[in-house]
Amino acid sequence: MAIRRMATLRTAADFSAYLASIGVSLPFDEEVQSGPDSPLARPCRLGDRTIGNRFSVHPMEGWDGATDGCPTDLTRRRWQRFGLTGAKLIWGGEAVAVRPDGRSNPHQLMLLDHTVDDIAELRASLVRSHEECFGQSDDLLVGVQLTHSGRKSHPNVKLRREPTILYHHPAIDAAFDVDPDLPVMTDDDVAVLVTDFVRAGALARRAGFDFAEIKLCHGYLGHEFLNAVTRPGRYGGTFENRTRFFRETVEGIRSAAPGLELAVRLSAFDFVPHRIGADGQREPLAGPGVTPPFLFGSDQSGVGIDLTEPFAFLDLLEELGIRLLGVSAGGISGIGGGGVGSWLRSPPAQDPLIGVARLIDVAAEVKNRKPGLLTVGTGYSYLQEWFPNVAQYQVRTGRTDSVGIGRLALSCPEVVSDVLGGRPLQRKRLCRACGACSVAPQYGMISGCYALDPFFRARPEYARMVELRKTG
Repeated sequence: MAIRRMATLRTAADFSAYLASIGVSLPFDEEVQSGPDSPLARPCRLGDRTIGNRFSVHPMEGWDGATDGCPTDLTRRRWQRFGLTGAKLIWGGEAVAVRPDGRSNPHQLMLLDHTVDDIAELRASLVRSHEECFGQSDDLLVGVQLTHSGRKSHPNVKLRREPTILYHHPAIDAAFDVDPDLPVMTDDDVAVLVTDFVRAGALARRAGFDFAEIKLCHGYLGHEFLNAVTRPGRYGGTFENRTRFFRETVEGIRSAAPGLELAVRLSAFDFVPHRIGADGQREPLAGPGVTPPFLFGSDQSGVGIDLTEPFAFLDLLEELGIRLLGVSAGGISGIGGGGVGSWLRSPPAQDPLIGVARLIDVAAEVKNRKPGLLTVGTGYSYLQEWFPNVAQYQVRTGRTDSVGIGRLALSCPEVVSDVLGGRPLQRKRLCRACGACSVAPQYGMISGCYALDPFFRARPEYARMVELRKTG
């Protein structure tokens, strides 16, 4: 499979021709507008709040917090750079665990009584950096992402998983190295988890955040509830039961933190786990006893999309008065979104542009279904030079309200202000999706842009990253 690097698609004709050659429809504007009246610069409304433009920064963890759950200087540097982007919607900063056993790594932030003041200052440092660069922050909306990592929990040792699960399934357990005899959470355990999320929501309000996101994506515990059709009891089986945790959490936070806006980042679809086949390519694990009886947003094959239940979830959001939705995908298979290249040079399952277009199209279906939701799209960082062109088309035509960047904000935080100011993109600093920021944590190191950020190239971990690339 010959995949063109985005950096080689230098003209609109090149980009269009390559999209056609791989069978992808991804409309874009050839000319990106600038100035206050441009589509990406126009403000949008969330109730009585104004969000100053159509850019968002997605949550980006660094594996660099203190072991007690507080931020460090490295964490503060990242958040300050988020403020420097010029994006007016900071979608969660990063995933913050609501209790110790839910940490994805021993250095993940936690929102607890002993950390709340430090996290409040972390938020304030982001706002200050934004004000120093752009003069005002009254049109800036900053949230925090609340999570329990579930099957992906590594709370005590960086590379030792200590999963918390809601149900067993042979293929999914195998994908996450889950002991088939591991006890599942009881309904009473889930009730305690709800109180932990509610407490964290109240602390988010105390820390000064404008909104708290309940994380229901990417295979973490909140997402697992949506798939728990085989689980008995109050939190499994029917759609009503599988959304009970979410509904109880929303009700509890609303009571404990009145005035705090709530948001969701949702995996709108997922696929079954994949494996490396005899031909060296990834293939789905499917067949009797392997294909899950249900995956949220998946059809019966486990490799196609069925938005029946995600659309029902949108109705629930409307019923609950939740107005902020980040549209993402994946969690079990790892191929729901655009994906990245690999610092370790393993081949991607498909051209990442296929996943990017799929994500963007599903986000547009969500927006069309619920025009009153303020939606944030995903997958844009992979587009690199063509990110603003595709983003402008999606916003201009009403297919999304805001476009989010994640790793692109690590390599070149000025990209948003460059686009809005009509300045050429800094090509040498654009994220090239090498995957280094994802590979480093897999080997117990902090995450960062080792390829393009001089700060990380000067750190001792860089030498190990170079060695991994040589031997990977």
